Amino acid sequence: MKSKETYIAFLRGINVGGHHKVPMADLRNEMAKLGFGNIETILNSGNVIFDTDQDQLEEKITDCLGKAFGFPIPTVIIEFGTISELLNNNPFKDLKITKDIRLYVSFLYKDHDAKLKLPWRSLDDSFEIIEKRDKTIFSVLDLSVSKTPKAMEALEKYYGRDMTTRNWKTIERIGKKLT
Repeated sequence: MKSKETYIAFLRGINVGGHHKVPMADLRNEMAKLGFGNIETILNSGNVIFDTDQDQLEEKITDCLGKAFGFPIPTVIIEFGTISELLNNNPFKDLKITKDIRLYVSFLYKDHDAKLKLPWRSLDDSFEIIEKRDKTIFSVLDLSVSKTPKAMEALEKYYGRDMTTRNWKTIERIGKKLT
């Protein structure tokens, strides 16, 4: 039997713009029904830390939550060690951060090679994909260039729709909970 490990579930598309509402208490209850331990939600946007010794987590969680809440909730599972590695090897550490700069991490459900030469910049310089590590994409959005950037459109064009994206500050917040 596998030993218990800590994971982070990133749920796509919940509690965004008043759509696909999932109360965090209900989400924790559904995760507990799956037999997970030490369940903690971070923010209201579908970030769940939990422990388990189970396998096939993405499928189990996606199926369970879809049935419980009545709409599909795609899930990406990331191991604790991967989050630690991201934070220890911060791809944004050399960037000059201003009030208009937003840092994002996108997690792909399946690895997809876009054959892009990185770093890649949008034509208007408002969005840059700076790095890709395995199934993780790091990008920077500059709101001083454009208030309506097409960042997600660019990511989806090159990597498909099967991903979920988080602000780097959310990843840092999760990292603090794990230490």
